[in-house]
Amino acid sequence: MVIKQKFDNSLPELVFTGQGDPAADRKVIRLASDGLLLKLYQGIYTSNLASPAESVVLRHWASIVSHLLPDGVLSYRSGYDAKPVEGRIYVTRGDRPRTLELPGLAIKLIPGPGAVEGDTPYKGFFLASQSRWLLENLATGRGVGERTLSQDVLESELDKVLSIRGEYRFNQLRDTCRTQAEKLGREKEFKRLDGIMGAMLGTHESKKLHSKQALARAAGRPYDPDRLALFDTLFSRLRMEALPEVASTADVGVSRENFAFFESYFSNYIEGTTFLVSEAEEIVFEGKLIANRTEDSHDILGTFQAAMRAPWRDQPASTADDFLGWLKNVNALVMQSRLEKNPGEWKSQNNQAGSTLFVSHDFVQGTLREGFERIRALEDPVARALMTMFVISEVHPFKDGNGRTARLAMNCVLSAAGRSRIIVPTVYREDYLLPLKSLSNHADATPYIRAMTRIQAWTAAFDYTRPRHELHQALKQCNAFEEDLRNYRLVFPETKVEIARDSG
Repeated sequence: MVIKQKFDNSLPELVFTGQGDPAADRKVIRLASDGLLLKLYQGIYTSNLASPAESVVLRHWASIVSHLLPDGVLSYRSGYDAKPVEGRIYVTRGDRPRTLELPGLAIKLIPGPGAVEGDTPYKGFFLASQSRWLLENLATGRGVGERTLSQDVLESELDKVLSIRGEYRFNQLRDTCRTQAEKLGREKEFKRLDGIMGAMLGTHESKKLHSKQALARAAGRPYDPDRLALFDTLFSRLRMEALPEVASTADVGVSRENFAFFESYFSNYIEGTTFLVSEAEEIVFEGKLIANRTEDSHDILGTFQAAMRAPWRDQPASTADDFLGWLKNVNALVMQSRLEKNPGEWKSQNNQAGSTLFVSHDFVQGTLREGFERIRALEDPVARALMTMFVISEVHPFKDGNGRTARLAMNCVLSAAGRSRIIVPTVYREDYLLPLKSLSNHADATPYIRAMTRIQAWTAAFDYTRPRHELHQALKQCNAFEEDLRNYRLVFPETKVEIARDSG
């Protein structure tokens, strides 16, 4: 009696016959007869009897294709992502169509020319060049749809080429596709491709385009699709969230002035424009510019003016055009003395903070417009405010002043709805920035929503009608000005209850 082994470690997981060694072939057949190998296909066996045959085949699909179809070309949609999708893979080889059925994998053979210049050798077969798979995926005809990508996907890939490599490389790719089309007999497909690429450059009619992304580029408003996915994550979460209603108590007179002062003070401090409170008071209320710090002084003053005065304080935009204009005007007001930062002008170079790379300068306006569509679609004013700040923060549309602009825009939405504005004190800096980073890098909206609703409740807990020096002391007693984040936590006024730092 033969006892089957689950896995013979002395044998490779995949074993082939028909490779020119008759003695080795006989041994394989004998082992299979003894139950030590499992036949997967003619000439292909596995020694792994424990795993599902489908898993073995998918793990070794490239070696199997190399063995069965040497010099074939991975083509059509398989040329794009170079892997089986939904249990199928497409290979161009030979002069007749057929399908090789293995456990968990159907290898679809498409008649056509073999490798041409640009196709890349891989194991025993070839990967289609970018120009080849672009042309192949524009093929039409009976039964072709199963093996081709949608035009939306192709337009998205072309948009990436144009965005990352620029028009020169984009046109080089078009020229290469033209040459390849002649070799492969794909002149009809190239005509379609040429129309799509021309439309994206604005030299052909945009009606040739299908995807929203490509249409936006043709209209001169390209956007960052990855950021839109992030916006949608936050948008969906905010639509479902029951957010607290914290009414504003600092809308008029002294309370409005005191609130705007500390909002401006902390919003600048968090960005590195640091003053003593007494110095900031001289700037805002006495018109004094601190010696050798004229630009910093204007930063404080500009932020204060935006927090105090309409339309910047409480008249948010109602259209995408107004939204872009509002942002440019507020940034110009805050950064008015820093001419080298191009106040109120969209960035002309890409920017980043640490490892976070913000939206490309080419995508600023289009991505802001897409973000505004999501802002406008939210019913709850707090949801709109949080969406507003994240969109601006994530795009980072200006060379400088982005954080201050984003917080002012958020607070404008809150004030318009009669809700409490938000102050982010110095000691809360990490509790504010880290959730933004978590949302940006990991698409986790929970820490951001929790941190912002928490700090709104804290902000609203003070009496802003008190004399400013008393309000200063109250904020100080709550650790608001502390920079030692390891030893201090923000606490609520009077109750002295610490706001726990969010571990998320």
